[in-house]
Amino acid sequence: MALAQTQTRLQVRPLNPALGAEVRGVDMSKPMDPATFKELHDAWMQYLVIVFPEQHVTDEQHVAFTRNFGEPEIFHQSIIKSKRVREIFRVSNVDDEGKLMPPDHPTVRQLSAAQYWHTDSSYRTIPCTGALLHGVEVSRTGGETEFTNMYLVYEALPEKLKRQVEGRKARHDFDYLSVYTGQTLKPMTPEERAAVPPVWQPMVRIHPVTERKSLYISPIYNDEVEGMSPEAGKRFIAELAEFAGQPQFVYRHRWETDDVLMWDNRCTMHQVTAFDPRERRVMHRTTVVGDAPVIAA
Repeated sequence: MALAQTQTRLQVRPLNPALGAEVRGVDMSKPMDPATFKELHDAWMQYLVIVFPEQHVTDEQHVAFTRNFGEPEIFHQSIIKSKRVREIFRVSNVDDEGKLMPPDHPTVRQLSAAQYWHTDSSYRTIPCTGALLHGVEVSRTGGETEFTNMYLVYEALPEKLKRQVEGRKARHDFDYLSVYTGQTLKPMTPEERAAVPPVWQPMVRIHPVTERKSLYISPIYNDEVEGMSPEAGKRFIAELAEFAGQPQFVYRHRWETDDVLMWDNRCTMHQVTAFDPRERRVMHRTTVVGDAPVIAA
């Protein structure tokens, strides 16, 4: 069923039957009044992914807008974190000095993991709430971002798979990233590793706001499934990820410069499509710290 047009003083235009809406009437560079915040938050909860076009914001303004939704997360690795604004996670093949990095650069290799389905910060004891990504320099050879609605995925699971995920947990380990991607990544320091020990999260969670059930996996971090051998668990996660990637659940966003996308990590997964590594792609992300443990269904 297609999502209905929202009637508010904000201009909200649905982008896909599964999820996603464009929102106009918000200037991210300015403070937001409580009434606008409520309308925006309601739209976010309804559409899961919000697109704000033509937002000419600085990193500082980006961070300030993020604080409307919670405290910005500080990434545990220095390899990707901005040197200038520490709340900014740089999804970029261009370094802080503006130079294009080669495909074998450690930062570029690590960011290649975004080309697989995942949800942000699932490896934290309390995973993040959401994220906001600013398209500073966008790609024209790919680099589109796909989102999948994990409410709909859970509801559509065949009964056999639904029985297998109910009441079960999967392990989320940031260190599994290199195994999953097959990339030789820069090792974490002892301090970085201590900040993100492996955690077990329920595979079916209840959203704390909407109270809807969703499938909760993050394949690039899931190295084990409760009650299964490591090999069987990985096959199971792969089967679920393939199911979640079906077109009826997915919105693909083609970026324009100064788009800002905000998504709910509690009920979506996302991935980026491949693009020419010789093309500059500079995206700045903030992540909203989670405020409650995962609620198991």
